[in-house]
Amino acid sequence: MSMDAQSVASQLNSSGLLRTQGLVGGKWSDAYDGKTIKVYNPATGESIVDVACMGGRETNDAISAAYDAYGSWSKTTAAERSKFLRKWYDLLMVHKEELAQLITLEQGKPLKESVGEINYGAGFIEFAAEEAKRIYGDIIPAPLSDRRLFVLKQPVGVVGAITPWNFPLAMITRKVGPALACGCTVVIKPSELTPLTALAAAELSIQAGIPPGVVNVVMGNAPDIGDALLASPQVRKITFTGSTAVGKKLMAGSAETVKKVSLELGGNAPCIVFDDADLDVAVKGTLAAKFRNSGQTCVCANRIIVQEGIYEKFANALRDTVQNMKVGDGFSEGVAQGPLINEAAVKKVESLIHDATSKGAKVILGGKRHSLGFTFYEPTVISDVNSDMRISREEAFGPVAPLLRFKTEEDAIRIANDTNAGLGSYIFTNSIQRSWRVAEALEYGLVGVNEGVISTEVAPFGGFKQSGLGREGSKYGMDEYLEIKYVCLGNMHKA
Repeated sequence: MSMDAQSVASQLNSSGLLRTQGLVGGKWSDAYDGKTIKVYNPATGESIVDVACMGGRETNDAISAAYDAYGSWSKTTAAERSKFLRKWYDLLMVHKEELAQLITLEQGKPLKESVGEINYGAGFIEFAAEEAKRIYGDIIPAPLSDRRLFVLKQPVGVVGAITPWNFPLAMITRKVGPALACGCTVVIKPSELTPLTALAAAELSIQAGIPPGVVNVVMGNAPDIGDALLASPQVRKITFTGSTAVGKKLMAGSAETVKKVSLELGGNAPCIVFDDADLDVAVKGTLAAKFRNSGQTCVCANRIIVQEGIYEKFANALRDTVQNMKVGDGFSEGVAQGPLINEAAVKKVESLIHDATSKGAKVILGGKRHSLGFTFYEPTVISDVNSDMRISREEAFGPVAPLLRFKTEEDAIRIANDTNAGLGSYIFTNSIQRSWRVAEALEYGLVGVNEGVISTEVAPFGGFKQSGLGREGSKYGMDEYLEIKYVCLGNMHKA
C-alpha cells in the first residue's frame, strides 16, 4: 500500500476498528471453510486487508442468533433501547475521524465527504434513539359500549439488511437505527467491496452495550447470503439499497415466505434549470447534485435539463466550475473527486459516453480516463444530449454531466418523467408558483428546489415507480419495521 494508506490502516488496526471477521451472535468469526476475500483501495488498486468470505451456513447461524436475541430485545423498554442507541451514536461521533479514514480507504471518496457521511450516518442512529420513545398506538372509539378497541405497534422481527458500497456507513445506519429502535434484531450484509466500515460500526455497537445477537454482520458470497436470508422463515423483513435488477430478485424471493420488503433502488434524477434561475445557485446546486462521491450516489443528477434561453450560459459556467475540481486520492488536501469504485464502473461510463457521442453529443470537458490512472475518471460535461441516448436512460454512476435542452415547462416535466425511475429530482427557478407546479408534477419521491443536497435523517427518503418501496429516515421510516396489531376487549360491563 502507499504510505498514507498504510499508516491509516495501521492506526485503524491499533484502535481495534479494523475488523476482518464477521459478527455472529456477539462473536467475531472467520468463514467456516477459512475462505477470505481481499478488500481493495480504489485509489491505488492495492489490497488493504483480507476479510472472511462467508456464505449460507454462516448466515443461517447469524439468523438464529438474531432470532434468539429478538425474544429479549423486543421486550426491552423503548427507553432502554433509546439509551443503547444513544451510546452507539456517541461512540460513532467519538471515532468520527477514524471511521471517515476507513471510508476513504475502502471506498475512495474525499476525506471531507467521508466525514460528512459519518455525521449523516450517525444522525440516523441519533434520530432513531429519540424516536424509539414515540412509537405510539391508538385508542379507537368502539361501536358498542361494552367494548374497548386499541391498536399496538410491535416490531416486525428479524431484519435482513443488504447494503451497497457507495455509503458504507449511512446505508447501514439508515436501516439498523430504526430497526433496533422498534425492537427488531438485524443481520447486515454489507457490500463485499466495502465491508470494513460496517464491521467497525458493529464493533462500536458492542462497545455501546447492545446485547449479543441484536446486530450481526456477514459478508462475502452475496448470492449465498441473499438466498439464506430469503429462504429463512425467521427473517420477517428484507431491506435493501442497490440496483433495481437485484431489488426485483429480492422482492420475488421474499414472496415465498411473504416477508415485509423495503427497497431503495436505482435512480435517473433530472435536474431542471429554468430560464429564470439564479445562475450561480443553479451551477452550485448542480455541481453538488452531480459530482458528489464522483457521481456515485443514487440521487445524483443524471440528466441536466436546461431551458434554451439559459442553455449556453449555463453550459459554459458549469464547464468552467467543473474544470477547477481537483481529482486525486481522497487523503490528499483539496481533492474534490476521488476514484470510481472499480474497473467495471469506469467501463460503464466509457460505454455511455461513446454511445452519446456516436449519436451527436459533444464532450465540452473531460470525457476520458484521468492521467492518474487506476479508476480515476475526468470530471466530464457533455452537451447536446437527447432522450434517445443511453446516458439519458441508464444511471451513469460516474462523474458525467449530460446537458439536455428544453423549451417549455411542460417539455421539462415530460422529459423528466420519461423514465421508469423516480427517486431524486431537482429544480432551479426563482418562481414560487413554478416551483410548486413542477414539484407536484414530478413523479419522484424527493424534490430539491434551488438545492442540490437534500438528504437528511429527519425527512423521508424513497422513490416512486421502479425506484423502490417504502421510506427511510424520519418518522415514516420507523413504520417500515413495525406491525400493527388491533385488540378488541369485550365484556367491559362485567365485574
